[in-house]
Amino acid sequence: MKLVVRRDPVYVRRRRIVGVTALVLLLLLVLGVLACRALVGGGGDDPAAAALAAQRAAYDVSGTQLVRRQTITGNINPKSVAASPGGVVIAQNMMYRHTLTAYGADGQLRATVPDAVDLGQFGVAGAKGAVKGAPVEAAWTSDGAKAYVSNYSMYGPGFTKNGFDDCTATSGVDRSYVYRLDAASLKVDQVIQVGAVPKVVALSPDQRTLLATNWCSGTLSIVDVAQAKEVATVKIGAHPRGIAISPDSTTAYVAEMGGETVYRVDLASRTATPLVKPGKGPRALVVSADGKHLYVTNNDANTLVRVDVAAGKVDRSVSLASQPRSMAMSRDGRALYVVSYGAAAMTKVRAGDLTVQQVVATDPSPIGVTYEPTRNAVWVSCYSGSILVLDEAKGGTPAPSPKGGQPTATPSGPAHD
Repeated sequence: MKLVVRRDPVYVRRRRIVGVTALVLLLLLVLGVLACRALVGGGGDDPAAAALAAQRAAYDVSGTQLVRRQTITGNINPKSVAASPGGVVIAQNMMYRHTLTAYGADGQLRATVPDAVDLGQFGVAGAKGAVKGAPVEAAWTSDGAKAYVSNYSMYGPGFTKNGFDDCTATSGVDRSYVYRLDAASLKVDQVIQVGAVPKVVALSPDQRTLLATNWCSGTLSIVDVAQAKEVATVKIGAHPRGIAISPDSTTAYVAEMGGETVYRVDLASRTATPLVKPGKGPRALVVSADGKHLYVTNNDANTLVRVDVAAGKVDRSVSLASQPRSMAMSRDGRALYVVSYGAAAMTKVRAGDLTVQQVVATDPSPIGVTYEPTRNAVWVSCYSGSILVLDEAKGGTPAPSPKGGQPTATPSGPAHD
């Protein structure tokens, strides 16, 4: 069949219109692909850009308020709570219950997991039978498949010197273990020995390195995740606790709660250098998605501060209620949630300028906090025996403030840049 191309003006115009239309559609397709890549990957392999893109796509909490949804009680004394990306929240109940409890995002109990393990079954040489732990803190993998849980001390055969809060590196306290919890089975499937009285655990964004602060040893354990083995320790100082890791997984920040210093740890050279003295008793750390700012709660100074990482200086500060301890960031990076242990309060703070947006009354001794992303909720663990679930909502009745009004909270420092 012979192809005939008509050259009449009307047919020429039609072919031109079709060609232009096809070109426009192709251009729109290319722009769409580029936009999707920018949203998902942040424009290449830059971890900070990817994290910022993910935050921009998240639920905006700048115009919402905390509304109390639920109070969870039971056989618990939760030291901390940690939410997975997929909506599982685990509470660590220390040696008071020798358990961790797992909940769905709806607040329903899924399982109570005993902290008893037989270390010999995990290949620990010289293990002498079943022992118990004392779950303190937890960190989830980015896919929500596993959680790493620190144990304050181990109790049972082979362990003779348990941890205590006033310990030092010369107290002779036994080394402890981090458990790995499988999210599907809610069972411990791995154990890793670290230092004495491990507190905070944190995974690097690239998921290759697990860090644990050792309260009594005064060190930071560096664990190779693939080997499930501690490969190095870094000396920090008195009672290290909070950890934050840069978006590119090269640098860790560690709070020396027994002093006044936050340290910068080079994870390649495994060396620590002082970054800043943010206040007395620095406890919890959160790093911004772009890695430029570090947020620090100061338990003894009753402050929350923002640190310019490049300058190594505090550039903004706000006074909070008594003993600000744990801290979480909203998924969109716009808000920080800080629990004040001595005031039975939790404060929502705008991350950009540290302006207090809401103060919520809690049960006695709030000690842990996490942001649950599937329902945009804030979970607060109270050592007195409860967990509060508060939704970030655009309607409803705001959660009640502490009696006597809101604690004084006046930000200071330069405007947000």
